[in-house]
Amino acid sequence: MYQDTRKGPKRGVSLYSYSGEFGFEKNLEDCFEDIYDMGAHGIEILANTHIENYPYPTDAWVDNWFRLLDKYDLVPVEYGHWVDSRVLQDRYLTTEEAAEFLERDLRLAHRLGFRILRTKMPVITDTLEPVENWKDIIRAVLPLAERLGLTMCPEIHIPTNLNSKMVREYVDFIKETGTTSFALNIDFSVFRTGYAEGEFRSPGFVENKPEDIIPLLPYVACCHAKFFHVNDEFEETMVPYKEILHILAEHGWNGYLLSEYEGADKYEPGYCVGDTLRRHHIMMKRILGD
Repeated sequence: MYQDTRKGPKRGVSLYSYSGEFGFEKNLEDCFEDIYDMGAHGIEILANTHIENYPYPTDAWVDNWFRLLDKYDLVPVEYGHWVDSRVLQDRYLTTEEAAEFLERDLRLAHRLGFRILRTKMPVITDTLEPVENWKDIIRAVLPLAERLGLTMCPEIHIPTNLNSKMVREYVDFIKETGTTSFALNIDFSVFRTGYAEGEFRSPGFVENKPEDIIPLLPYVACCHAKFFHVNDEFEETMVPYKEILHILAEHGWNGYLLSEYEGADKYEPGYCVGDTLRRHHIMMKRILGD
């Protein structure tokens, strides 16, 4: 399995980008081949979408998973999953029930070679604040996560402000527990400055400045390199990529940038997202001098 020991931001792809093609025009190996072809090495999967028979894949499926990683020089970076405490219609799951589901995913992520999990908890507000007992749920599974060498990350996504009370509470939790098994995934949608005509905008959202990420970098394990439109000059027109990537590089951040395409056209019949991802990676390579 590929190991990228280079310093600085590294490039990968979230298979979420292939939402319009996966299971139709493309299978898992097709996506791996695409990523290898664009010179990226990291991948993120969505557990319930990309793992056959999730959460109980067969040994044969797991063996093939590692065969594909070796064949295409890829490293499993982030395991995307949900702590679905609303799985029952009449009530939230208890802390103990939610922790049991979370531990199941921790074990499966470890089995597949992942070190980071994008652990998305149910939200209770329009600003994506998690359920009130999120700390209790995470505390309950920290011993297992630490034993397995795993890091769980809530995703900081539009319309969240990086200076919000919610983000401060996440950072305070890391400081209070002293754990390395809880961190942040910053989604670049929080830096978005442009929109297509008629496109929905989150009410009251004020975009973060690229420099707002600097105080958080010690707590950022991974980034969703969200993008919407890369033009013919290989520039993202709606997110200030140059400023963001330069800040990450200058401050010695060594994590993975996982391309996550959010364009609605990826669901159009016949649309090939691989070409769009290649443009995005050409842009990132130029900015990073990769």
